[in-house]
Amino acid sequence: MKTDHWFYGLFQSAPDLITLLLPQGSSAAAALGPDAPGDALYRFEAPELKAANHRLDGAFWPRSGEVGTPERPVVLLEVQMHAKPGFKHRLFAQAARFLQLHPEVLHLAVMVLVPHRRLRLGPDQLPQQLQAFVDGVVWLSLEELGQQADLDPLLALLTLAVRPEAELQASSQQILDRRPDLLSAVQLILLERLPRLTREDLMEIATIPAKELRHTRVAQEWIEEGRQEGRQEGEVSVTLRQLNRRCGPLSDATTARIQALPLEQLESLAEALLDFSGPADLAAWLDEHGS
Repeated sequence: MKTDHWFYGLFQSAPDLITLLLPQGSSAAAALGPDAPGDALYRFEAPELKAANHRLDGAFWPRSGEVGTPERPVVLLEVQMHAKPGFKHRLFAQAARFLQLHPEVLHLAVMVLVPHRRLRLGPDQLPQQLQAFVDGVVWLSLEELGQQADLDPLLALLTLAVRPEAELQASSQQILDRRPDLLSAVQLILLERLPRLTREDLMEIATIPAKELRHTRVAQEWIEEGRQEGRQEGEVSVTLRQLNRRCGPLSDATTARIQALPLEQLESLAEALLDFSGPADLAAWLDEHGS
């Protein structure tokens, strides 16, 4: 609008004019006359708000309609497991941006999963509008959820993320007793919580028979990893043996560099060494390939 510059100039020259526009500010009129004090109450600027990328952890759309209903609202889900001082401000901005992109939504619920309510996610004192938004958020403490008796297996599955390690075996088994189909989900969280878990440990914790474990997705990943490791070890052994013949005995440092090569580079080295005439060619190849 052509009048934008006019408003800009007016507010820049008389920023305290805003006090007359605020609902509670009409009493400030006397301060804006020609005899007003030199110290202004407000400072005016026109900041440029740069676009920020907001990626939501999840959005749930009711199949009954994308506008939502009081009983089945559109749900925005955030999972926050670590302290983050600016989280509440970011959550507010994300929800507002979501509604801007989806103006058809009439009923929205915002839910945040936290490990416990002691998590620091922002200052205690917030602007009034932000506080009103935060008060409407559903804050779900996994710690409190885990203290409830006779949990639905799906809810119990969520609590595995925060349960003490000593409780993981009993909790996992209780879930699988009622919902054997959740086996893969239980495995994944156990591997996340206990990264050094062996196959035998996993079978013991979840009381999984070996014949059943073989058919799970995690087990298939283990098998594939084993195959890759076997190929890697075999390629290293053959390549080192050929290099020792062409370049003479290799130093421990050179051997270690070759053992650290990924499988693809090992295969390239196995082809290149056929043209090597001595250790200088090997050293040049390793330097060229950044090893």
